[in-house]
Amino acid sequence: MIFFDGFILNTILLLFPLLLYIVYVACKKDISKPEMTLFFEFALVLSVLLISWYGKSVNNGYVTVLINIPLLFAYLKGRKVSIGIISFILVFYYIVYLKYPPNIIIFEYIIYFVLYLYTKKKAITSTFIIDSFTIIKAFFISFLTFYFVNPDGNLLSNLFKIILSIIILNLASICYYKLIRKIENMVSFNNTLKELEKEKMIRNSLFKITHEIKNPIAVCKGYLDMIDLNNKNKVDKYIPIIKSEINRTLTLMDDYLDYSKIKINKDIIDIIMLVEDTLKSMDVLLKDSKVNVSYEISEEEVYMMADYNRLKQVLINLIKNSMESKLEERNLNVKIKTVIDNNNIQIIIEDNGEGMTRDELNHLGEAFYTTKINGTGIGVNLSKEIVERHNGTIVYESEKYVGTKVTITFPIDKELNI
Repeated sequence: MIFFDGFILNTILLLFPLLLYIVYVACKKDISKPEMTLFFEFALVLSVLLISWYGKSVNNGYVTVLINIPLLFAYLKGRKVSIGIISFILVFYYIVYLKYPPNIIIFEYIIYFVLYLYTKKKAITSTFIIDSFTIIKAFFISFLTFYFVNPDGNLLSNLFKIILSIIILNLASICYYKLIRKIENMVSFNNTLKELEKEKMIRNSLFKITHEIKNPIAVCKGYLDMIDLNNKNKVDKYIPIIKSEINRTLTLMDDYLDYSKIKINKDIIDIIMLVEDTLKSMDVLLKDSKVNVSYEISEEEVYMMADYNRLKQVLINLIKNSMESKLEERNLNVKIKTVIDNNNIQIIIEDNGEGMTRDELNHLGEAFYTTKINGTGIGVNLSKEIVERHNGTIVYESEKYVGTKVTITFPIDKELNI
């Protein structure tokens, strides 16, 4: 029972760092090969240290054959740094802790290294390396048992302990190695799936933007084929349409470039002043569109680190969305207000326009998804990205034929607003 307890404890101490390594690699989205190598070697060294510090040495240290498995893994993976470090730790452990003869122990681990140099130059299977490692270990365990550890002990008892320890070492090495390989293959498969998913998203985005650009270009080509420069009526009719389609294409490209190359340059700004300036710049456009606008803007100054132009871009985009949501059967009312508390400032834009269904609201924010005839579907994504880069949130509430409410929330920096 004591032997079994020692085996279980040493197994846990051996596998725990290696499993942590696997979990780390699996969870890390982007990890380089040198980083993986570094963490793998650290896991091997930690396994040896844990067994040497907290492992159980039963029957004159026979269970501690498991402490050699990390060294075997290092040889199988060809990790020279960890081979050197682990070999030094093991030699120190056997000489200082178990009081084994230094010359025998040092000679043993030199033989392991010679075996590694031999197999490195040849196409040798991992099974051959494990078996060779086990045979060498068996020889030295036998020699140390009969001539140093228990020279006066019962022959059958010594043989039983030697055979048992070697079987444990060989089977455990094979099982642990296959386990680690299996988990590494699963991680590799998972990473491959992530890469394929990422590639699929890129291809879908390229397909969609190509499709979006192709449509207005096809319209322009069709009208250019039909246009008759000698017929003034057709020229006057088709040219504005062609210009409109070209502008739509340029808008799509601008939106796509803004979204893919967004840059934020922060400085101290008054967010309330930003709202007021935005409304002033859109005053004429709002009046021309015959939109009824009401304001509830706080007179209190609220300072924050932000990109003035980017946030203004967001507000303009949201107000334009409200303006374009007008229903023919009723006047459009847009309400813009700011709400301030001790921790947050909210900018709320609410209209009684066309609104969105629950399904449309759920799809809002997907690239190229739009409910507008001439929309690109990128504006919502762009606005969300800008707001989030300012540690804020943007929430849409909408009901079809009732209206839409957009709430932007930014945390108040108390150090800037003392």
